[in-house]
Amino acid sequence: MSEKPEAMAPTAADVDAAARRIAGVALRTPLISSPVLDAATGARVFLKAETLQRTGSFKFRGAYNKLSSLPADRRAGGVVAFSSGNHAQGVAAAAKLLDMTATIVMPSDAPKPKRDRTAALGAEVVLYDRDREDREAIAREIAQKRGATLVPPYDDPMIIAGQGTAGREIMEDLDALGLKPDVVVIGASGGGLAAGISLAVKARAPEAKIYTAEPEGFDDTARSFRSGKHEKNARMSGTICDALMSNTPGNITFAINRKLIGQGITASDEDVARAVSFAFRELKLVVEPGGAIGLAALLAGRVDVKGKVVVAVLSGGNVDPELFHRLVA
Repeated sequence: MSEKPEAMAPTAADVDAAARRIAGVALRTPLISSPVLDAATGARVFLKAETLQRTGSFKFRGAYNKLSSLPADRRAGGVVAFSSGNHAQGVAAAAKLLDMTATIVMPSDAPKPKRDRTAALGAEVVLYDRDREDREAIAREIAQKRGATLVPPYDDPMIIAGQGTAGREIMEDLDALGLKPDVVVIGASGGGLAAGISLAVKARAPEAKIYTAEPEGFDDTARSFRSGKHEKNARMSGTICDALMSNTPGNITFAINRKLIGQGITASDEDVARAVSFAFRELKLVVEPGGAIGLAALLAGRVDVKGKVVVAVLSGGNVDPELFHRLVA
């Protein structure tokens, strides 16, 4: 990377521009509240239901913002992305809408529904071994050979700005209720969603406390906050949160998140399983484990929210049916 990450970081104005670009294409998802959840946490909690977004996760926002901004001469070569599933589907769907070809490098252990839906959207799926192969290297080689544009899952200004539109909507909807958030909890893998939302939130509520949420044992972002440098996870697999297993924070995302967030919390797989079950039973929502990490941390009491206005992001709902059955049974 030739430029410093800080120099490449998008701004709240870029999030506003992304909102205009994706308007009428990405869905405006609701903020959901529940008396049962408020009682369980002692707070006034709102959940941003990105489970209801196109392709079932927030990833469509960034993908469409990125692809639709490409000039015509770069669209001809198509796009290549690497993803465990949600970014894959977001890119595939955006490419289809924009009449572009898409190739997605996915781990062979990604949930089958995510692989199948990516292929059904017209993308070519290339599988790799998560524990032994470098997905980014594979994707870069394919892009170079084909003259395609590489679309990273999080460490890209246009991707980050697109994800930030979820935060912009959160702030608009709370403002309509006469509220501002005291606490915002956002799941983090590479940090793109957290970076984008924090830009939008801090621009309108600078006093809000924002936390990243990660699975126990995969808390590279939280550990990086504490050390001030990029930390890596010891393992590349081993949590039910398949969407949250990036090895280390992105460069651009960490530059933003270290400044605007700076604190992270975790939840165990057991906490996550309870949150998935809670969302289904009490909210009638299907949430994948990685998408439920923020809710899990709240229900497990990982941060003090009593008496506060709190927002947690339900980032995706693309869960394997068999796993979902086990979690809610």
